[in-house]
Amino acid sequence: MTTLLNKHWHHLPETEVTDLLDVKSDTGLDGFEIDERRETYGANTLTVKKGKGPLLRFLLQFHQALIYILLVAVGTKAFMGGWVDAGLILGVVVLNAIIGFVQESKALTALAALTHALVTEAVVLRSGEKQRVNARDLVPGDIVLLQSGDKVPADMRLLHSRELQIDESALTGESVPVSKAVSIQAHDTLLADRTNMLYSSTLVTYGTGRGVVVATGDDTEIGRISKLITSAEILATPLTRKIAKFSHILLFVILGLAAITFWVGLSHGSPLEDLFMAAVALSVSMIPEGLPAVMTITLAIGVSRMAKRNAIIRHLPAVETLGSTTVICSDKTGTLTRNEMTVQQLWAGNETYQAGGIGYAPDGSIEQSGHTVNIKAKPALMALLQAGLLCNDSVLRQTGQGWVIEGDPTEGALLVSAHKAGLDAKSLATSLPRQDAIPFEAQHQYMATLHSDAATGASIVYLKGSVESVLQRCNSLMGSYDDYPPLDPTVVMGQVEAMAKQGLRVLAFARLRTSIGTQEITHDTVAGGLEFIGLQGMIDPPREAAVRAIAACRSAGIQVKMITGDHLATAVAIARKMGLSQPSAGEAAPALNGRDLETLFDAELIEAASATTVFARVSPEQKLRLVEALQARGGVVAMTGDGVNDAPAVRKADIGIAMGITGTEVAKEAADMVLMDDNFATIAAAVEEGRGVLDNLIKFLSFILAVSLGEGLVIMVAVMAGEILPVLPVHALWINMTSAVFLGLTLSVEPAEPGIMAKPPRPPAMPILNGELIFRIVLVGTMLLAGAFGLFELALHQGASQDEARTIAVNVFTVGESFYLLNCRSLRLSMFRLGLFSNMWIWVGIAAMTMASLALTYLPIMNRLFHTAPIAVNDWLHIIAVGLVIHIVIACDKRIRLWLEQRVDKNKAVKQKI
Repeated sequence: MTTLLNKHWHHLPETEVTDLLDVKSDTGLDGFEIDERRETYGANTLTVKKGKGPLLRFLLQFHQALIYILLVAVGTKAFMGGWVDAGLILGVVVLNAIIGFVQESKALTALAALTHALVTEAVVLRSGEKQRVNARDLVPGDIVLLQSGDKVPADMRLLHSRELQIDESALTGESVPVSKAVSIQAHDTLLADRTNMLYSSTLVTYGTGRGVVVATGDDTEIGRISKLITSAEILATPLTRKIAKFSHILLFVILGLAAITFWVGLSHGSPLEDLFMAAVALSVSMIPEGLPAVMTITLAIGVSRMAKRNAIIRHLPAVETLGSTTVICSDKTGTLTRNEMTVQQLWAGNETYQAGGIGYAPDGSIEQSGHTVNIKAKPALMALLQAGLLCNDSVLRQTGQGWVIEGDPTEGALLVSAHKAGLDAKSLATSLPRQDAIPFEAQHQYMATLHSDAATGASIVYLKGSVESVLQRCNSLMGSYDDYPPLDPTVVMGQVEAMAKQGLRVLAFARLRTSIGTQEITHDTVAGGLEFIGLQGMIDPPREAAVRAIAACRSAGIQVKMITGDHLATAVAIARKMGLSQPSAGEAAPALNGRDLETLFDAELIEAASATTVFARVSPEQKLRLVEALQARGGVVAMTGDGVNDAPAVRKADIGIAMGITGTEVAKEAADMVLMDDNFATIAAAVEEGRGVLDNLIKFLSFILAVSLGEGLVIMVAVMAGEILPVLPVHALWINMTSAVFLGLTLSVEPAEPGIMAKPPRPPAMPILNGELIFRIVLVGTMLLAGAFGLFELALHQGASQDEARTIAVNVFTVGESFYLLNCRSLRLSMFRLGLFSNMWIWVGIAAMTMASLALTYLPIMNRLFHTAPIAVNDWLHIIAVGLVIHIVIACDKRIRLWLEQRVDKNKAVKQKI
């Protein structure tokens, strides 16, 4: 029977399904057969792939070039007797390893969440008797009985259905419950359209049904998704990839420069001990010890800022990844749209009307040509709204959180449209009380209710359903003036087609009036002779904030793509409303459905993924392939999701985003970020914050590397010139640590620069430091070299002691980097353009650095520990002069570059006009 589990069960008749599974639908399996099949197929649970053990995963956190550099620094400082400093750096290394280990552990719990999705109970028919069993004990061939509220425990072929509706949103992305029916489907029917199949982890929202289990555990659709999650490796973020590459380069540069320095000094005949101290000093000075700590703190500050904007970050590196995002793939329902079905257009009496307002709040009115309609003067419109209100099992309520629908969202939309016209459900229920009803059934595609007129005693039947099912039961049309001309189906279908092009979901309404009072109705009652009233077209409207956010993303150079499980026409219509696709007149919006994607090879998919905006009826595998295709072009991809079906693509994306309100636990565990309001606008806000964080990290790098380079150059020049070292290893450690803590760290709270969302995202292939920044780092490093070495030599020439001269050299770095910090607040703009006091922590940091420098210079205990000595006021004037020169030179460089950039942009604009 193993080969049977790969059958296309939706394409087979029920009798053939039960024959293949060797089971009788009225009695089920017997105990012996159940034990045998459980032995063959195993438990109805998901297999979680065994990964690396916790100890190995923790040790692998140290397997990074930057960490190796820091461990070398720990060793050198310990060798030099600096146990406190060595312990501090080692603590930073261990802290980063712990953070990385915790993040990875959380990500791996996605599979465990999937396993829990199957832990439930099921009512089965075994040996002719009903039994309640644990879902893990189900086997292929079991007959399962379902009712409203149940979770589907395994993949099943439907054998019997009564008004059965299933919420499959977690698996397929379908925005409304799907009606199920016993029927034979075409062989190539997409999973989301297989109305005779039930899938594990979905929910029964209405009705009852009976089905036979055709797949359990890993063989179910959710099992296949589990395998996809396992295979979707978590990618390194753009920054971590670049930092890793940069760290390797830095490692070789430091070792190379230390070797060159040692060799040159040796050729000059310098003592080995002095050369060793110089090599150690050079290594210590050029290692940015504070980089991991400042990176972690900067990312943590970004996390805090995003939380205030309803974006909860689960993995720290996701903050900077957002800043590099080039493509956002978003689900439609609830993210781009409100997840509140809303009637937007009505057709009655050969006239078209619009319903104002959006969502479940009954605000707005029924309008025609921009004017509010008096429905009392429009009998057909009045009848249409009454039919939607009375032929309805849902309830509209106002709660503390706003208006909500209890029941089917489609019926809820009908209630709201009636309320907008001023109809009252309670008074109508009193004047036209319901006597009987025919519930909606998938095989009939309509619902009917019987009402008695309290005033006359006559009966009236209202019927709503699909256009095809209602039309075939009608022979007349309710006209504009309460007249009843013969029904022309082509006219109605023309209106339906016009609504469908707008992405509206259309329902048709009819009525049957009789003077004979009756207490019940049957399908025969509504088989013919009805009056066709009209149509109501509804849609899940776009979020206004999401529309603005998409426009902001487009101006920021970020592509936005809709990937949804909903129907293609609906998805395209929403895309147009949101500005996602703007086709020329007469052309369709660029869109593909799941069947189109199935025919594409990988190379073709890469092209299609880049050129297409809307993807509808997409399966979990296809979502994963789309993410991979976009990444193949070098894109940094953000992927939103709320269902189990979204989890593999969410995990594979550079930044996975889950919905906090409607999202499943599986999607949340697989994600890097959770939206607490399920709103696309929050993603745009998070991208803005992420760009600010990424900018701040680059600013810190340009700051700290310039200081490190300056120190290294001072030591190299001293060795090559055969001079004594202006800066000792302990001085290099002091400069690096105070620079990172007192000065560099203040850049992590720098507010985002004006116009940050008007710039295109950083190209993924762009190095972390471009040519402009490298030039600036070298320029500042060279000025620090000239200032420190020059004043050091000047002090010695004027008779100062070595300790005094070295104190002057050290303070050249602390003062010079304080002036340089003011220019690091923006890589382009001046500090006056940003606002002198827009980041008060800059001034707090400079004040702290000033106090630390004075303590290093004048406190006796610091003089003994760091080999420093008090210096004169005149020396401080020389030091401040160096700092001013550094500030002015960099400010002029920025000003010139900004002027050249603006001139280039102006020339481009002129050429475009021409």
